[in-house]
Amino acid sequence: MAQSDLFEMDAARSMLDQLLDDSRLYRKGSDYKNLLDFVVKLRNFAPFNAMLLQVQKPGLNHAASAQEWRDKFQRTIKAGARPLIILWPFGPVVLVYDVMDTEGKPLPEGIAAFAASGIVDQTALKRFAKLLNKKKIEWNEIDVGDLHAGSIALAWRAADPAKPSLYQMRINKNHNPNIQFATLAHELAHLFLGHLGKDKYLSIPDRPKQSHEQQELEAESAAFIVCARHGVANKSESYLANYVKQDTTTEQLDLYQIMRASGQIEAVLGLTSHTKYSRRQASAQSAQSELFDSCEHDLFS
Repeated sequence: MAQSDLFEMDAARSMLDQLLDDSRLYRKGSDYKNLLDFVVKLRNFAPFNAMLLQVQKPGLNHAASAQEWRDKFQRTIKAGARPLIILWPFGPVVLVYDVMDTEGKPLPEGIAAFAASGIVDQTALKRFAKLLNKKKIEWNEIDVGDLHAGSIALAWRAADPAKPSLYQMRINKNHNPNIQFATLAHELAHLFLGHLGKDKYLSIPDRPKQSHEQQELEAESAAFIVCARHGVANKSESYLANYVKQDTTTEQLDLYQIMRASGQIEAVLGLTSHTKYSRRQASAQSAQSELFDSCEHDLFS
């Protein structure tokens, strides 16, 4: 097993499992939806790190590194402020701070620097298609009725696990770009959640078999995160709202994989816009960089 896999299994996974077990958070549907809403709001962090922050400090409004508070908002860290820990690729950890632990210039109204921006149009969709093709995920537009949004399937599996397999994405060409993006996010979620099987090349894990309902809930959760973080409304909101009404327990959900897959979708579509860290810190710990290369892709890219 590669050192990077050891990091993922022994550090990121065990840390999150212990945090969730000790805190007993997110056991009910309403708590789970609140977590997803928080991850959407804190889009300057990768989804996995946004979840770590919510576990450590429920109710947190905004957080950033000391460098970003200083350079972007002209605010400094208060004496005695309690730092929050997230993972990062050259780490293993880095410190960030809640806005309540900073002082300086007033924040912009609505703290727009952390808000979702941009619009999904045909130009953006063409860019996504090119990025996906580089990963051997073919974009195919299909002429079908409104009730069929799209699908993703394995075309063929590479004999060498370290080499790319081929996947075929089908998107309804008659839908508007926002609906197409929501479909894209949902189908990529199935892929990166391991519902189509393990793929070493794409860092997709081998996971236990799940029911169709479990797979759909996971995919809708990841799609909701990706869409909402980038200003696109989709049906996942109502799907998850119905889940909350049922007051279902979340014990069968794998929060680690949902957040990880959400980050991978953002990475493969080139949608990351995460908080900045000190170059000095990165340089001081660069000797560890190889250890966390794959984690950078999975959690922070």
